[in-house]
Amino acid sequence: MKVAILDDYQNVALSMADWSQVAAHADITVFTDHVADPDAVVERLAPFDVVCVMRERTPLPRSIIERLPRLRMIASTGPFNAAIDVAAAKERGIHVSTTGGYIESTVELTWALILAAARRIVDETLSVRAGGWQTAVGRQLGGAVLGVLGLGRIGSRVARVGAAFGMDVIAWSTNLTPEAAAQAGATYVTKDELFGRADVLTIHLVLSGRSRGLVGAAELGLMKATALLVNTSRGPIVDEAALIDALRSHRLPGVGLDVFDTEPLPADHPLRFMDGVVATPHIGYVADRVYRTFYGEAAAEIGRWLDAG
Repeated sequence: MKVAILDDYQNVALSMADWSQVAAHADITVFTDHVADPDAVVERLAPFDVVCVMRERTPLPRSIIERLPRLRMIASTGPFNAAIDVAAAKERGIHVSTTGGYIESTVELTWALILAAARRIVDETLSVRAGGWQTAVGRQLGGAVLGVLGLGRIGSRVARVGAAFGMDVIAWSTNLTPEAAAQAGATYVTKDELFGRADVLTIHLVLSGRSRGLVGAAELGLMKATALLVNTSRGPIVDEAALIDALRSHRLPGVGLDVFDTEPLPADHPLRFMDGVVATPHIGYVADRVYRTFYGEAAAEIGRWLDAG
């Protein structure tokens, strides 16, 4: 039996969990790089019986699953993985497992990006490293308006932190009600009000047909000339071309981004180089406690499956 662990960028999978039960039955291969081309994915995975995937880094749609006749199990980290065609796997008798997870790390990173963008942390750090000193005047968040697009499990926690900073918290999403917003300490507003009033607008929606491209040129055009946009959810929720245009024209002075349309972000992508962009490489869930849970439970699931086989 052969087990592949995909997209282990930091090469920590084997040290974050006990894989001894798996190693007793199978050879384990860890891939620390990422391949995106479907043919390359199939070529890489063809020799393996079990594939462990880290969240949605390597999608496994029907078109790939059907080209992997040896595959018998997919172990996904996280409670749900929209990038796996579970129906296609079930049709071929492939067992799909998931794990638990935490949302706190994404809440924390959201605020790290908000604070970094508001107080120009990256620019000031680079100035100090280069021998310089103060270069800009940061923004105080207390007394400003925090707009939360999506007030679910993550968004509601982000809202509570905003309130602790003394911010006026407003929120909107398609199914949000004034009562539910009030329970999270936020004021329900219309979509246009959310974009028009927010000094900081943070996105916390699940990517779906309804949310894809929800933040487009029209919405960005409603935002204040001083507003900050932060996205730690999924890249395609924001129209990337419209976002780049808003940054280039200085209609949007700053953004904090942890997610992108294409990941890893291409080396020549403009968002890597634009002023006002604080960018992190989709690390909202990349934290020690999360990884130990992800890899620990994935290893245990694979071990049990191998034992049963």
